Amino acid sequence: MTATAIKKQVDNYLPLLSDKQQTLILEVIKSFLNVDPNTKRISRKQYNKEVDEAVARVDKGNSDSHKDAVKELSKR
Repeated sequence: MTATAIKKQVDNYLPLLSDKQQTLILEVIKSFLNVDPNTKRISRKQYNKEVDEAVARVDKGNSDSHKDAVKELSKR
């Protein structure tokens, strides 16, 4: 089934549910996405700035190898 067909079916069925059922469905969807309502998202501008800074660090050679990163993570 295509994403368009699934969306169409959801759009057709959702209004048939009670408010409580719709809320439950929304919570299930959020749980699939690991959405934490207390987490603040950063702006696109901030995201791009952080990516640019990370790329600059890598270009300057200021980065750890994958092997070193795995070693560090295994300590936790």
